Amino acid sequence: MKKLMVAGALIVVSMGAAVAQDVQKGENSFKKCLVCHAIGPGAKNKIGPELNGLDGRKAGTVPDYNYSDANKNSGIVWDEKTFKEYIQDPKAKIPGTKMAFVGIKNEQEINDLWAYLKQFDAQGNVKK
Repeated sequence: MKKLMVAGALIVVSMGAAVAQDVQKGENSFKKCLVCHAIGPGAKNKIGPELNGLDGRKAGTVPDYNYSDANKNSGIVWDEKTFKEYIQDPKAKIPGTKMAFVGIKNEQEINDLWAYLKQFDAQGNVKK
């Protein structure tokens, strides 16, 4: 019985490791996004909108950014699941989006990137 319990615990721990999110690796991945997006204190819109407060934000609502109609009318509220679908292939998730990015296919990189993005509140501060 003890061996069964230990085996079960190891499976649970290994599953957690498989979906672990690494903020530092996410910050490194975000370098791909920096050409078009900003995040953190003082972030401003660039080619794409600033990404502060992305988690829970309705798509197409950053002030002073000229979104595509497709994005404004998508009905998306950003959360982990939606972001992970979108970042793999933005044009497939929102046909007609202006975001010209081929996407990220590596699941761990996507997990890490989400960990980095979700830590910022709407003012660009790291949530406590």
